[in-house]
Amino acid sequence: MTMSSDHPPPPSDQPKPPPTTTTTVRKLIVEVIEARELLPKDGQGSSSPYVVADFDGQKRRTSTVVKNLNPVWNEGLEFVVTDPKTMEFEELNVEVFNDKKLSNGNARKNHFLGRVKLYGSQFVRRGEEGLVYFTLEKKSVFSWIKGDLGLKIYYYDEIAEEPPQEEAAPPPQEGEQAPDEVMKKPVLVVLEEPPPPSMQFPTTHHVAMDPRQHSPPMVVRFHEAPPQENGHGHGHGPPPENGPPPPPGFSPDLRKMQMGSNGMPAPPPTMDGERVKVMRRPSNGDYSPRIIAGKSAGDTSERFQAFDLVEPMQYLFVRIVKARGLSQNENPHVKIRTSSHSLRSKTAVIPPGTDSSANPEWQQVFALGYNKETAANSTLEISVWDGGASEKFLGGVCFDLSDVPVRDPPDSPLAPQWYHLEGGAAAAEDQNRISGDLQLSVWIGTQADDAFPESSSADAPQPFVSYTRPKVYQAPKLWYLRVTILEAQDLHIIPNLPPLTTPEIRVKGQLGFQSARTRRGSMTHHTSAFHWNEDLFFVAGEPLEDSLILLVEDRTGKDPVLLGHILIPVGSIEQRIDDRHVAPKWHGLEGGPGGGGGSYCGRVHLRMCLEGGYHVLDEAAHLCSDFRPTAKQLWKPAVGVLELGILGCRGLLPMKSKGNGKGSTDSYCVAKYGKKWVRTRTVTDTFDPRWNEQYTWQVYDPCTVLTIGVFDNWRMFAEPGGGGGGEEKPDCRVGKVRIRVSTLESNKVYMNSYPLMVLSRSGLKKMGEVELAVRFACPSMLPDTCGVYGQPLLPRMHHLRPLGVAHQEALRGAAARIVAAWLARSEPPLGPEVVRYMLDSDSQSWSMRKSKANWFRIVAVLAWAVGLAKWLDHIRRWKNPVTTVLVHVLYLVLVWYPDLIVPTGFLYVFLIGVWYYRFKPKIPAGMDVKLSQVDRIDPDELDEEFDTFPSSRPPEIVRARYDRLRVLAARVQTVLGDFATQGERIQALVSWRDPRATKLFIGVCLAITIIMYIVPAKMVAVALGFYFLRHPMFRDPMPPASLSFFRRLPGLADRLL
Repeated sequence: MTMSSDHPPPPSDQPKPPPTTTTTVRKLIVEVIEARELLPKDGQGSSSPYVVADFDGQKRRTSTVVKNLNPVWNEGLEFVVTDPKTMEFEELNVEVFNDKKLSNGNARKNHFLGRVKLYGSQFVRRGEEGLVYFTLEKKSVFSWIKGDLGLKIYYYDEIAEEPPQEEAAPPPQEGEQAPDEVMKKPVLVVLEEPPPPSMQFPTTHHVAMDPRQHSPPMVVRFHEAPPQENGHGHGHGPPPENGPPPPPGFSPDLRKMQMGSNGMPAPPPTMDGERVKVMRRPSNGDYSPRIIAGKSAGDTSERFQAFDLVEPMQYLFVRIVKARGLSQNENPHVKIRTSSHSLRSKTAVIPPGTDSSANPEWQQVFALGYNKETAANSTLEISVWDGGASEKFLGGVCFDLSDVPVRDPPDSPLAPQWYHLEGGAAAAEDQNRISGDLQLSVWIGTQADDAFPESSSADAPQPFVSYTRPKVYQAPKLWYLRVTILEAQDLHIIPNLPPLTTPEIRVKGQLGFQSARTRRGSMTHHTSAFHWNEDLFFVAGEPLEDSLILLVEDRTGKDPVLLGHILIPVGSIEQRIDDRHVAPKWHGLEGGPGGGGGSYCGRVHLRMCLEGGYHVLDEAAHLCSDFRPTAKQLWKPAVGVLELGILGCRGLLPMKSKGNGKGSTDSYCVAKYGKKWVRTRTVTDTFDPRWNEQYTWQVYDPCTVLTIGVFDNWRMFAEPGGGGGGEEKPDCRVGKVRIRVSTLESNKVYMNSYPLMVLSRSGLKKMGEVELAVRFACPSMLPDTCGVYGQPLLPRMHHLRPLGVAHQEALRGAAARIVAAWLARSEPPLGPEVVRYMLDSDSQSWSMRKSKANWFRIVAVLAWAVGLAKWLDHIRRWKNPVTTVLVHVLYLVLVWYPDLIVPTGFLYVFLIGVWYYRFKPKIPAGMDVKLSQVDRIDPDELDEEFDTFPSSRPPEIVRARYDRLRVLAARVQTVLGDFATQGERIQALVSWRDPRATKLFIGVCLAITIIMYIVPAKMVAVALGFYFLRHPMFRDPMPPASLSFFRRLPGLADRLL
């Protein structure tokens, strides 16, 4: 309602109450359940604890439990979330104190018992919460803390009524007070400027400790004043942040990333006029990554813009919405034509409720390559055609491309307009009159446009456009399902067993394609029950729609006999996120040997739970991109953002034939980090595709790996619906690159070109190069980032109840299959061959090449010890007399002042680190050909690596490979025997296996003891050191007596058969 300030409205006898409006208020509930094993702090061997919670400036506290180290509260603390959009990076501090009023003596303050620090990213909605026991943390280094605190944390949204904003009333005179009725309803206070110091807001007094807090229904929103133009604001509040808020899940310290070192916004990165230092190509030749010429890789600015890692690519966007009033037609479609492109829309959709095709709808966006120079004098033709038996022109619209508006990503989408269809000279001869309107919008944008991912390009095959679009995939949440088989009773065992024969009863579990079986059940003499107490593990993926099938089998005879089965929906199984006890339950068996469904077949005692405290590995542990547990409540806040710009590829090899002896490649790129998979659009028929797409991931642990793979698209040529009488051909791999996040410096852009290599039966082949831009956006000295290096790699449950390596590897294979099946159901599908290649599902298979590579890795690790031994040998042989004399002097100093030994050692390590700083890698390393031992691999070994399991080669080849493996195993056997012999000789010193040798050894030990008691230790050390470093003229070329004595000691090899 619009009102004039000069003529107020006339008063009404019965004024109408203004309509109330509603707003959504989010509330956070912290249920403090209990604490366990607290420290006594009251001086009497106990404590009287209470809990204080602080969230968003609001404080709440529980009651005090008197004299109890395992207190139980079961109290809920309620908080109001001021801004739900920023809740993800708000902190919740929960602290436990001992009440000083109930302590022994006159305590001046409440004793601190521990705290728990959580972030909004760990909160869940109401209904998904669970009891979580958090370990109490210290406040400082000198705190003595112990115990756990059990909390349930969740949030929910509720509707609150608000009175509408009434007309501005004259300010009250001094001394007047607002009526009390104003405070009876929730009030929405909107302040456009920072409040003056004298302004006070209404307050309420309830359980909150801070009297300045508002009541829960009230919502106060502060809109800060804009900053001063000169950059020196004098307002009462802090200057507003110019940069966008950090992504959800970040700690509040990450907001400092948007500011420079002087507190002012950092300038955006520039790429003009910068000098680039190009490194010399390493000795690895064409197989090593290199810096892209002309790209800046040294920008360390902490303020970034969207899509700043890739080159902007301009596109002409055409959105076809619908038409109205078309002339009579059967199947209308739209054609789009420019000087270089020609496209056709999909089949029109008739709106529901109408049978006429005069008002069709398309709702389709097209993205055409746009060049400003060539399109200056070009036109855009959009025409409507009838796709019936005889194609008929229904009208069209023309645009001058020089007049098309340009839209930047922050702008809202361009509103479509109605354009009247015109006939032109081509339709003048048509008897049907051109009529109708077409609703569309045309603009020029970049790949950052919101419409780009769903657009249809000119070079994509029209029937399979969906297979070429960029997409972001989310892998399913995976759980470990633990099934503990305790015992079974009242089983219908087959009678007439032979004497002294114990039935072989086993329980088999099936979940989807996974299967596991227990060992043989044991019986006691006093009961007929069978006992196992064995755990079966499965991998379950959300939405937990499968059912667990347990089969009880009697395998005493030749053929197994089914004694009964149990069907349990996975969604009904209890979830736990810690190591608390889960109560077992009895389950009745169905479908016994008789086949009847109603007879009693026995029962099985089971303990089942979905483990949320584990991280379900779907990739190798040393290549893992995420170590977070399944339960969201246990997630730590993110420490940074990983940004990847996929620029393009250069020099790809042809992957398919076009005919006439020509080849083509339809490539796309896939990147995987954590649960997020991304896929670029498919650029067809080019060996130098340019994607220029940028993606981001939240980083929770920098010691993780980003995987990027390039593939050739074959699925877009498959038959629609998978029919056509043939299987669709899988996408071919072009190459893969891995980048470890911890090797990236903070806020630095790396723009490099990495070689794409594929190892096949024919050998190593370079398929091309991929150009990437990577940045790890993270404050350099953030405590959380540095603190990650001191935390366990895997979640807590992996250490409390660890899984075996072989068992975990088997579960990893099942998890990879679940992820592959999930992503294959997407549109466009991400094929199983792509997922297996990205996850390295075959990394545990046998390979002679990998065995050699691991052996040379061990040799390289031990090379420093070999180098140190050679250096000492040169010193003791006086190869460089000056160095040997200096070592003598250093040795005397360390012997005379032994307290300098440890500091000198650490100083030496520090100096080594500083020295090697000169040789630190300038760019993230890619695949290493020399380390992988593929530069000089034997063809037969390569064929063996790609052989199937079981082998598909002829028997003579398998026999030859087996003989070669036996020769290699014999060498390993000899080395292991030599190691065992050296250990047995050490044991023989005092075992009296050789009496004379033992007498000599203990006699020498006694003499050394007497000498050490008489002679000072420093003198003995100096004598031994100088004897070791004596000049070669005083040395005997024969081995020393001590080594000869040791080699003569007996081992146990002579006792082997």
